[in-house]
Amino acid sequence: MKTSHPEVATAHRVNPGETLRKVRESRSMALGDVAAQLNLTAQALRHLEAGDFEQLPGHTFARGYVRAYAKLMAMDPSRLVDEFDQYTGTNASGSSVASLSRIEEPARVSQGILKFFSIVALLALGAAGFFWWQDQARRVDVPGNAGPAHVEVEAADGTVEIHSLAEPEDQAVAEAQNAESSLPAPDELAPAEPAATVVSDADAGETVVAVPPVSEAVTPAPAETVDEGSAAEAAEPVAAIPSPAPVSAAAGEAVVNLQFTADCWTQLTDADGQILLSSLKRRGDSVELAGKAPLELRLGFARGAVVLVNGKPVDLAPHIHGETARLSLGQ
Repeated sequence: MKTSHPEVATAHRVNPGETLRKVRESRSMALGDVAAQLNLTAQALRHLEAGDFEQLPGHTFARGYVRAYAKLMAMDPSRLVDEFDQYTGTNASGSSVASLSRIEEPARVSQGILKFFSIVALLALGAAGFFWWQDQARRVDVPGNAGPAHVEVEAADGTVEIHSLAEPEDQAVAEAQNAESSLPAPDELAPAEPAATVVSDADAGETVVAVPPVSEAVTPAPAETVDEGSAAEAAEPVAAIPSPAPVSAAAGEAVVNLQFTADCWTQLTDADGQILLSSLKRRGDSVELAGKAPLELRLGFARGAVVLVNGKPVDLAPHIHGETARLSLGQ
């Protein structure tokens, strides 16, 4: 009975990597140059020459590395592949391993993928920045883009004026103040010269015109005699001016009462978009209007206005932004 001796079989195994290393060194070829030609790292080639095939991706790849190394050294690749199978104890019968004329390093493949995705990300960022810049340029180029803090008011001559709601006294207030300051003060008005007096002398048959000098003080005219009829008429009381009738609201309408404690630009628009009021209101003014609800109210100086809707006061504090306010009424 014959017994197998595995240690004897192991002794006949030859490391193909060792054989390839000796051939390389006999030809004075550097390990790094051979690794570059095989598209392998120097560390992977060291494992192959040392017979550490477990450190390589797998037996199939290791067998391909041996075949490619043998071809580079002008040796018989089939013999070295058989030595590889015997050394590693793999059965290569019936298996065909394709020749690896060019072996790509996994790290190099991952670097190519990373570079590709980096380029795609840069292109996407560039496109997003371009579209953002185009959007900003269109917003700047739009004429009359006054923003929510400005309003357009159509004047009586057909022109459109843009007023800012962010200032307590907007351009309309300043223009009104300039117009008032340009008027002369009452004390600067020159006193009127007294009219000439015509005196007729019936006896002499002459008419004399007497003009008093400007510097002379004007003497008050003598009191006229008032007869009893005129006194009675003057004693009668003057009829009082009737106050305006209160505004009545139809169905679906709301009555808005505005009272102003300071100068305030005001605009009131009904639900149909009709502008009921658009002007600068002065301190002490009040106005009462009715319109289809809901109404939109804009105030240039909200702290200078008191708002009542259908007789009920409205709290403006939640709607004030800076000095302006914009709110809906009669909802």
